[in-house]
Amino acid sequence: MSALKAAVIGCGGHAQLHLRMIDKEPRLHLAGVAEIDDTRRKQAQAEWRVEGFADYRRMLDACKPDLVVVATMPGQLKTIVIDCLERGVHTSVEKAPGMHADETRAMAAAAAKSAGKAIVSFNRRYFPEVLALRRMVEARGGAVHCAATYNKPLSPPMGTSAWHGLAPDPIICDAIHHVDLLRWLAGSGARAAMPIEVHAQVHDGAREGAHRHSALVRFDTGACGVLMSHYGVGGRVQRAEVHADDFSGYLELTDSPPVVEPYQAEGARGQLLAAPLDLEAVGGADFDETRHFVDCILADEEPWSTLADAVHTMRLAQAIRDGHRGPLHE
Repeated sequence: MSALKAAVIGCGGHAQLHLRMIDKEPRLHLAGVAEIDDTRRKQAQAEWRVEGFADYRRMLDACKPDLVVVATMPGQLKTIVIDCLERGVHTSVEKAPGMHADETRAMAAAAAKSAGKAIVSFNRRYFPEVLALRRMVEARGGAVHCAATYNKPLSPPMGTSAWHGLAPDPIICDAIHHVDLLRWLAGSGARAAMPIEVHAQVHDGAREGAHRHSALVRFDTGACGVLMSHYGVGGRVQRAEVHADDFSGYLELTDSPPVVEPYQAEGARGQLLAAPLDLEAVGGADFDETRHFVDCILADEEPWSTLADAVHTMRLAQAIRDGHRGPLHE
């Protein structure tokens, strides 16, 4: 089988991860990159030994990729993603998928009409450690509770007026990773749980960008979730936990690879399970979203994080930012 031709639009920080994933996927061949910034484009050309374009449309015409990663700022995504999908190109969309849920819906509508598939880069869903822990939870009847923490010091210009029109509030453009992780941990199989009720408290600090949120979420699976996301605090900390009957799993996600501590009920304190996680059962230690997307393209299956599904994560993130309290309606 010939390798699928891949291309990347946008060569900033998030694109570097996608470029590395493409490089290690033997079924993909990087055919081109597009970037309006001359310095970033030339750096990408030199590092990856690939042709670079200032105009992504020229790249699509010249390289004719089978798969394209759109890794621009959220405010630039909608037009580019819809253009790629209308051309029938399989499209990977960096988070957040747009400035708000209506933009995500517009992209999802284009995907529904396209010959190409679309995936949203909610990469926590694809961490092998997360998948292995989720498998253990499912074997015990599914989650009854999950929680996620996503804290950072101030990260100018994130959350400030400097990013107006380029990116939404940090809970939507950044901490959305753990908003989505709550849905994923509360779900089962290829399905993320649907949020049906949210009780959120916004308690921003006085400094610009110090956005802070606490939220309780009820899901259609019966599980409850808790999110804490604070910007302008002492350190970058990303953690999660999930509980089932007689089982608990704790995830340290601040660094890579994630560290998982699974406990089962035994005695008054519980017992930390000594056996290693079964990563082979979920695709191996090297599994990632790019491999999953290629699998889906070749098998003609839908990815786990489609644009249609991403609408629900965006709605939940927006509701938390808005301090919503009560049922979450369509």
